[in-house]
Amino acid sequence: MDVERTDRDGTAARADAPRATGSVRPYGDTPDDGMVQVSFTLPLPHGPLAEGAALRLARRMGIERPLLVHGKPVGGDRFSFFVVYGPVAHAVDLDEVVVAERDYPLLSVKEVDAAVRERLGRRLVVVGACVGTDAHTVGIDAILNIKGFAGEKGLEAYQEMRVVNLGAQVPVGDLVRRARAEGADAVLVSQAVTQRDAHLTNVRELSAELRVEFAERERPLLVVGGPRFDPASAAALGADRIFGRGTTPGDVASYLAHALPRTAPAPAALAESSA
Repeated sequence: MDVERTDRDGTAARADAPRATGSVRPYGDTPDDGMVQVSFTLPLPHGPLAEGAALRLARRMGIERPLLVHGKPVGGDRFSFFVVYGPVAHAVDLDEVVVAERDYPLLSVKEVDAAVRERLGRRLVVVGACVGTDAHTVGIDAILNIKGFAGEKGLEAYQEMRVVNLGAQVPVGDLVRRARAEGADAVLVSQAVTQRDAHLTNVRELSAELRVEFAERERPLLVVGGPRFDPASAAALGADRIFGRGTTPGDVASYLAHALPRTAPAPAALAESSA
């Protein structure tokens, strides 16, 4: 389908616009020189052995003629932190790169509200939270709160949305039960804590519990966001959509308007809208 979209600078583009092809290499000092900079920590006291291990690791990573540009002890004297610089021989074939493309248009607030009225015939119910031990609410608040993010108002500003923001450190089971109680059309989860892949574990658990709690046709959309997620992994995690860095409220609102099923207005919703 040929879908028009608007880029961040306000210029129009086509969703089916041709993409770059061929291969690319990193750019450091001059074009196509392959220069990269990487940093890592080794579980060794800082010294000649640790530095030699860092350079050997860099070569194993494909960095030719690596330069150790920075090294220092961290964590007392039990670990060493390094920055290594050098060229890699590898190139990336752009024809083999798979990314999650946006397959829906970005809509204005009025267009989203109109789409919700047309598709649902009532207000769209969104329940959001940070689950597990995650206390980082900046992401979920940026999407949900009326103050929004990047010059866009959050979902609370949309007339046809009712937003329930549960905040931080919400157990998965509590979120699922609240989604049921609120009659949620969409569950939004933000995850910044990623130690030991906690963000992946939490989303898989949430997806499984939503499927147990709701019949398939009643299950709310599961929308996940966070800087460490791969947007292409939504299906593997049981989510409907994953958003990464730089996501704005308009991105999420436009997706919800696109993904919601078209249903007839419920009598209660009609009464509410006419009141």
